[in-house]
Amino acid sequence: MSAASRGLISRLRSLTLSPKSTPLYTATTSRTATFTPTQLRFFSSETLIDDTHERSGVIELKQGVMKPNSRRTGLIAVKCGMSALWDKWGKRVPISVLWVDDNIVSQVKTPEKEGITALQIGCGHKKEKHLTKPEVGHFRAQGVPMKRKLKEFPVTGDALLPLGTSLGVRHFIPGQYVDVTGITRGKGFQGGMKRWGFKGMPASHGASLSHRSIGSTGQRDAPGKVFKGKKMPGRMGGKQRTVKNVWVYKIEPARNLIYVRGQVPGATGNFVFIKDAVYKKTDASLLPFPTYLAPEDEDPATVEPLIADLGDVDPFMAAD
Repeated sequence: MSAASRGLISRLRSLTLSPKSTPLYTATTSRTATFTPTQLRFFSSETLIDDTHERSGVIELKQGVMKPNSRRTGLIAVKCGMSALWDKWGKRVPISVLWVDDNIVSQVKTPEKEGITALQIGCGHKKEKHLTKPEVGHFRAQGVPMKRKLKEFPVTGDALLPLGTSLGVRHFIPGQYVDVTGITRGKGFQGGMKRWGFKGMPASHGASLSHRSIGSTGQRDAPGKVFKGKKMPGRMGGKQRTVKNVWVYKIEPARNLIYVRGQVPGATGNFVFIKDAVYKKTDASLLPFPTYLAPEDEDPATVEPLIADLGDVDPFMAAD
């Protein structure tokens, strides 16, 4: 008998003597071997689900109540550029316009199958000939239309949505704060003055042809080297950045537009990802949970734009 066979027999013998085990019946023998769920994973590639684990059934699309620890999904939008609006005090407010282009739930991830609780959101439209074969296979397996951009948003179990659910701008409300993530504008290879805001060398005497130089980088004999992470010339921009606590000023359901105060990362036409703010949270009772469900008789084209309540005090006026 080989060493591998002897090892397998000793392993089986130790498993049959372990306490708190579950009986397992085989078709080839009348004896009963007992294994714990952890030990069964040693022989099977499938992960067993404990009886005490709450299995999630069919996901229902219904309005719920958001809890303090609940996390909703986000949306994918296209940056349409900067604009300006005038408030009721006659002040010019810089505004970024974001277009939510036909967001749907393209995949639902659950702990039983993928090990996480998340929603994959698809945005826009794209022809099949412009997608790769793995992408086409993914959309066909899920039974959803071909999408131009995909993004996964972690959510809590009570915020899951059925596959194919349409998401619009009413997912957010005017006056709330959101976090916007995008890829910043790429500016190519830049020097230290533009990339890091260095002062530069003297512009009059004693700085021949080195007015925009960054100066010494390695010090003298001690330490006599350039430390890691030193701010030096290099590639600028083109990185993922998140602007936190962006204020939603206006929502236009007829055109799926969101107006937010200030700037958001990325150039015009780039995709950005919008989600509820982490730090400046909105009252959970005001947010539609898990998303906004429009009545059957509601026509989005006829809904008037929703503007945040500015109150009696100008929010854009600096405090004295």
